[in-house]
Amino acid sequence: MPVFSSEGSEKFAKARADLDDLIKRRFFYRQAFEIYGGVAGFYTYGPPGSAVKQNLINLWRKHFVIEENLMEVDDTCIMPHDVLFTSGHVERFNDFIVKDSKNPNVFFRADKLLEEVMDAKMAEKGVSEELVVEYTKVKAQADAYSKDEITAVFKQYAIKAPESGNDLTEPQEFNLMFPTPIGPSGQLGGYLRPETAQGIFLNFKFCLEQNAGTLPFGIAQVGKAFRNEIAPRSGLIRQREFTQAEIEFFVHPEKKAHSKYEEIKGLELQLFASPLQLDAKPPVFMTLGDAVSAGMVANETLAFFIGRTYLFLIRAGCSKEHIRFRQHLPDEMAHYACDCWDAEIEMSLGWVECVGIADRSAFDLSVHAKATGVSLSAQTNLETPKIVEKFGLTKKAIAQMGKVFKKDAKKVSGFLAAQSSDALATLKTTAEAEGKVSISVDGETFEVPLALLEYEATTEKQHTEVFTPNVIEPSFGIDRILTAIYEHSFYVRDAKSEEDKNAKPGVLGLPAEIAPYKAVVLPLDMRVVKEYGDLLLSTRNELTSHGLQYKVDESGASIGRRYARADELGIPYAITIDFDTLGQVKDGETSSLAGTATLRDRDSTQQVRLPLSDIPGIIAKLSGAHPLSWTDLAAAHGVSAAGSEGSADDMIDYLKQHDVTQKLNAAVNALAKAKPDDAMAFLVAQLQAS
Repeated sequence: MPVFSSEGSEKFAKARADLDDLIKRRFFYRQAFEIYGGVAGFYTYGPPGSAVKQNLINLWRKHFVIEENLMEVDDTCIMPHDVLFTSGHVERFNDFIVKDSKNPNVFFRADKLLEEVMDAKMAEKGVSEELVVEYTKVKAQADAYSKDEITAVFKQYAIKAPESGNDLTEPQEFNLMFPTPIGPSGQLGGYLRPETAQGIFLNFKFCLEQNAGTLPFGIAQVGKAFRNEIAPRSGLIRQREFTQAEIEFFVHPEKKAHSKYEEIKGLELQLFASPLQLDAKPPVFMTLGDAVSAGMVANETLAFFIGRTYLFLIRAGCSKEHIRFRQHLPDEMAHYACDCWDAEIEMSLGWVECVGIADRSAFDLSVHAKATGVSLSAQTNLETPKIVEKFGLTKKAIAQMGKVFKKDAKKVSGFLAAQSSDALATLKTTAEAEGKVSISVDGETFEVPLALLEYEATTEKQHTEVFTPNVIEPSFGIDRILTAIYEHSFYVRDAKSEEDKNAKPGVLGLPAEIAPYKAVVLPLDMRVVKEYGDLLLSTRNELTSHGLQYKVDESGASIGRRYARADELGIPYAITIDFDTLGQVKDGETSSLAGTATLRDRDSTQQVRLPLSDIPGIIAKLSGAHPLSWTDLAAAHGVSAAGSEGSADDMIDYLKQHDVTQKLNAAVNALAKAKPDDAMAFLVAQLQAS
C-alpha cells in the first residue's frame, strides 16, 4: 500500500492533534489492551466508534448488497493450510523486512522505509526538478520491487537505519499470515484469514446454484481479516486485525459490459493511470466513459464499480476533491490481474489506498477447482449451436494403455485425455523424434511410447458453453475509510467566548446516516428534568420505533455546553425540551407552544420549533435516504441560513419575547387554508396584520 505525500494533506495534518484528542477522550477508539501497555496494530472501538463503524457497514450494505442485489456470505476467520496454499498466500503473501545490523530487534518494512526516504529527499532544500522526478518514480514502485531490485535501490541511496544510522541487513521475505493449529493434536495447520475473499471463492458453486446458474452475479462478505504487519502504525491505517468488506462479481470472460454502466459513465473522476505515474506526471480528470473508450480502464464492469465506490465514499462523508483512483503499475499488479485501480483518499498522511478494485480474471476459481477436483465453472446456453472439433486418443490407444501401464493405465490415459489439442501435438512431435515421451502425473514419471500416441479428430455439436467465470473484486478497508471520514468531517467551530476559545470546540460533521447517534434529547435545565418524565418516555419510544440511535443528556451543564458535547460526538440533531414544551410560562399561565420543542441542526446551528411528537419522524427522514433536507425544513419554518445561533438561550428568549414562532405558524396555517395565487404576498399581509 503506497502512501503518497501531498500538498492537500497539510490541512488535515494541522487538525490531527485536536482530532486525536477528541477521538481518545470521547472513546471512539483506543489502543487495545491499553491498561497492560498496549500492543501495536490492535485497536478497540468504544461506544460511539463502534456505532459509527457499524453504521458505515450498514450504509455499505445498502449501497452495494441491496442496491446491486448481491448475495452475502459469512465464512470462517480460520482457514486450513491447503486453502491458502492453493490461493498462493502461503508462498507469496509476503513483505520485505530489513533489520538494524547491530540490533536485530529493530526492524522495518522495506518498502515503507524506502517511501519515507524518498519523501525526505524530495523535501530537501534546493533539490532539483530532475531529482524530484527520479524520487517520485522510485517511491511509486516501492512495493512493486523484487528482492534483488529493492536491495539494489537501498544500496544506490545508501539507506541506513533511521535512528541509529547503522547499516541494514539485506531485505528478506516475511509472511504476513498468523499461523494457528486446528484441533487438539495440532497436526492440521491453519491460518487466520488474511482476506475475506477466499471464503467467497470456496462457496461460489453453492451461490451459483442459489442464483439458478445464471451470470453475472455478485457475492459480498464483511468481516475481520488478520495480517501480521511488520511495522503497524498510523492508527487505524495499518493494523494487524481489521475489517474488510469485499465483493466478488462473477462475469463471463468475454462479456464484461454492465447493465447499469450508463448510470456512472458520466462521472468525472481524478484518474492516475500507470503511464502518468511512471512519467512522474499528475493525475487527470476524465469521465469513466472516456476512460473506458480510451482503454485506460479495462472494461465496463470495472468502471461501474469504480464509479459506485466513488459515490459510496462521498455518501459516507469523504470530500470528493480528496478522492482519486490510481492504477496499479505493471510490476505492482498481480500476475493474474487484467487491471487494478485503488481508490486513494487524501488525509494527513497523504494519499492512502482505502479500496482496491481489480479484475482478477479466473485465477482463484481455477486454482481451487484444480486443487480439489470440484468444478467451479458456469455454463450458458448458446443462441446458435456450434460444431466443435476435438482431438484425442483413439479407442485402440486407450485399450493398449492397460497392457503397458497396468494399474497406472487410468492415471496416464486420464492425463492425456485432459490435454489440449496443441499439447497433444507437442507430445507426439517429441515422441516421433525420440521414440517416446516422458510425462509427469502426480509426481510420478511415465515413458509413453510413440505407438500409444494415436489420435483421432471427432466433431460434436455444442448447445451450451462451459467456462470458468472471471471476477471483478472491489475490496474495502473499512477502518481506513473511517480514518478518512473522521479527518474530512472534523473542524473547530469559531468560538463565541474566551472560555470557548480555550476549549477549542471541535465538531465531527459526520453524515447523519453514519453518525453514532441521530439525536440527543436535552432538557433546558434541571427544573425541566423534574417535570418531563412522561414526555421523555414517549419521545424515547418514538425514536426507538423509528430505529434511531439517541442519547439523553440530563447533566447540569448549560444548554450551550451540552450542544458542544453532542457536536463532538457528531450527533446531527438536538431536541430541546423547555417550559413551553411542558405548557408552563410565568405567572401560572399555559403556553401556546405546549407540546412543541426545538430541533437544532449541528452544522448550521439553526433551530426550528416543531410538535414534539413529529420530531422523531422528521429526524428519521433527515437521517436516511428521504429527500427532505435541513435547508428545506428550516425554510418551511421561516429560518434562513443567517439564522445560526449566537447563544441558544438568547435565541429562545428572543423568539418568545416577540411571539415569532406563534405568528409564523398562524400565518402558514392561514396560507394553507386560503391557498392564494401569490403565497408570499399573502404571508407578508398576514404577518403585518398580526
